[in-house]
Amino acid sequence: MSSSVGPTATPPAGGTHAGGTRAPRNKGWVSGMVLFAGVVMLVNGILEMFHGIMAIAEDDVFVSTPRYVFRFDLTGWGWIHLVIGALVALVGFFVIQGAAWARIVGIFLASLSLIGSFLALPYYPLWSLVIIALDVFVIWALCVYRED
Repeated sequence: MSSSVGPTATPPAGGTHAGGTRAPRNKGWVSGMVLFAGVVMLVNGILEMFHGIMAIAEDDVFVSTPRYVFRFDLTGWGWIHLVIGALVALVGFFVIQGAAWARIVGIFLASLSLIGSFLALPYYPLWSLVIIALDVFVIWALCVYRED
């Protein structure tokens, strides 16, 4: 029995077709998106840390909505943002480094960041919406990535 080499042929165990070309398993833009997601996580984490520091310092930047269902103390809210921001930045650094565990943890932390930003909508609505959009992108980019 002879093996056929063509578009439907299965590549050998080494991952290359006849002639030495590698079989692409992942498109280049997806890997680039994961790198971009790592950078977004790093920057987003640092900005969330600043957001948390502002809230801990009880800065006058934040406005309180008196009848909001999810009401938190501003200092407690600041500590939540500071811790989540530090973790997102740290994991974003490891996503950039290519750590497989960091992509899984990154999905979880971006989800936490998204929920935290949703809960912060009445205090800082425009910023929260921007962070929610970035977190959705990060979750998507980390979910569609496949190893080469």
